Amino acid sequence: MALYAIGDIQGCYDELQRLLEVCRFDPASDRLWFAGDLVNRGPDSLAVLRFVRGLGERAVSVLGNHDLHLLALAEGVGRLQSADTLRPVLDAPDRDELLHWLRQRPLLHHDEAIDTALVHAGLPPQWDLRQARAASGELEAVLRSDDYRTFFAHMYGNKPKRWSLGLTGWDRLRFMVNCFTRLRYCRANGSLCLKAKGAPGSQPPECLPWFRVPGRRSRDTRIVFGHWSTLGLYDDDGVLGLDTGCLWGGRLTAARLDGKFKLYSVDCAGYRAPSG
Repeated sequence: MALYAIGDIQGCYDELQRLLEVCRFDPASDRLWFAGDLVNRGPDSLAVLRFVRGLGERAVSVLGNHDLHLLALAEGVGRLQSADTLRPVLDAPDRDELLHWLRQRPLLHHDEAIDTALVHAGLPPQWDLRQARAASGELEAVLRSDDYRTFFAHMYGNKPKRWSLGLTGWDRLRFMVNCFTRLRYCRANGSLCLKAKGAPGSQPPECLPWFRVPGRRSRDTRIVFGHWSTLGLYDDDGVLGLDTGCLWGGRLTAARLDGKFKLYSVDCAGYRAPSG
């Protein structure tokens, strides 16, 4: 039995199938981890959702910012952007089943056997694994409750920028969701730098990649993440970044996490220019 983690797919269904062929994925015994952003901007988000849902317990997928964007749009929150390719999902005859399934996905998954966690974006430096799992549980409880529509109405925004045990209500949940699904950089004091999106070296001087902040409390657990195409493949500092920019004409990458570590990747057509 093999365990593979795969970076952001964003509707690139054909590339996903080619990558699974390269990995020699055996659906009868192997398992897959998806680092979030199954959907949007690529050509076939609907096929990706149907495929991953059909894998059942053989797959774990954490929620990414584009996945949450889809769920919010389905509830009338926000609006379709010019680059969005979500209309086929919203118009699909099985949309309700797919969106219900997507809404049940976690924000963080941890495998104790290999002491490895999966998130879409990152963790603030103040959280250790226990706190991160608790935060994920808080968000998941809201998303799976009858109040999930209200959550989407309060989800968007960049504040608060810093974690505090005293945070309550929607501010608390918004900070959590921004860390799990949007984080790239933060300051040494743990304040989020959400506007910085480029490769390391392009950010304001006071902002650091979240995994390089001195004293990061999650450092003892390996963390697999996606979300950061301008970072590319990254394997250092106790983290593994797997977003290698398939959507932008880069590659779709998988890593075997059990046993001997190994990387696999396929070329991607490039469905969006980097400025798109």
